[in-house]
Amino acid sequence: MSNRLFQGVIHQMRDSIDRTIGVIDESSVIIACSELGKIGEVTESVTAEDIASQAAFVSGNYTYKSFGSRPRPEYAVFVSGNDPEAAKYVGLLAVSLNSIKQYYDEKYDRSNFIKNVILDNILPGDIYLKSRELRVNSDVSRVCMLIKVTNQTDVSAYDVVQNLFPDKNKDFVININETDIALVKEIRSNIDPRDIDKLAGSIVDTLSSEFYTHCVVGIGTVVDSIKDLARSFKEAQIALEVGKVFDTEKTIVSYNNLGIARLIYQLPTTLCEMFLKEVFKRGSIESLDHETLFTIQRFFENNLNVSETSRKLFVHRNTLVYRLEKIKKITGLDLREFEDAIVFKVALMVKKYLSSSPSKF
Repeated sequence: MSNRLFQGVIHQMRDSIDRTIGVIDESSVIIACSELGKIGEVTESVTAEDIASQAAFVSGNYTYKSFGSRPRPEYAVFVSGNDPEAAKYVGLLAVSLNSIKQYYDEKYDRSNFIKNVILDNILPGDIYLKSRELRVNSDVSRVCMLIKVTNQTDVSAYDVVQNLFPDKNKDFVININETDIALVKEIRSNIDPRDIDKLAGSIVDTLSSEFYTHCVVGIGTVVDSIKDLARSFKEAQIALEVGKVFDTEKTIVSYNNLGIARLIYQLPTTLCEMFLKEVFKRGSIESLDHETLFTIQRFFENNLNVSETSRKLFVHRNTLVYRLEKIKKITGLDLREFEDAIVFKVALMVKKYLSSSPSKF
């Protein structure tokens, strides 16, 4: 429990209660007090047995009332005086502080629970039991996003994201490490995937435009059960990893939109190398110069349309046809043929994947 939280409540109440008020822990140390100089002092007249008591008690010139119950009261609030008014004040303070403590503990425990779920640090059989205990709805639609900060600033990206999603009962913002923040967002079951992308876009835009903090966001698939959150989080991680290889310009990468890149990323590098050797039997992909590769990229972007590609490249149609013939001569693949174009496109992606130096296999 945060001592600062107790101190904040005591500070707000000191003007309403014109007496010395404070909180001691189970070691009888004053951890919050309206008289700041007393914080840290040990109240030797109060024992652990006193604090474990449920009833109010008087010690010296102070009235005490314990609160907290895990598994027994671990704090006591005190008010100066031993008159009926002191007993009334201490009773009200104990109820207030106990309610605040329960809310704080529950929120903290919920976040820890969700963190353990997405990191797969909890047994599947315990997930439903713990979710019922913490009153976390286990059967609503949620999606995991992984926000990776790519430049360090003085701004806490974690705090910014928390402020963007203030409903702590439905949404969970979790620090994974210094650069990664997980967002577990409750959503409508029939939500349009584009709305999830827009939500991720608002995070990127807010951090970038208002706080000069750049980030990329990976989005997992929507899951309808809390036990599947670990899968959605893993998918968000994969989306970022795949995006780092194949879509370096994108700031938002959705697992659902990875397409063939996802398949390539999951292949062993030995298979990828074999595939490249088979595709480029007649000539190595390295023998294609930068201009030729740029032409190929534009040709793919314009859906294998020779006229449209030549117009976008500002070259004569015959010049483009000549370049395509040159590619066919070197590689044996005619990019004007749909099947050859598919093989070449996949081969380029495989080559890019291998150049990223994967170390999984």
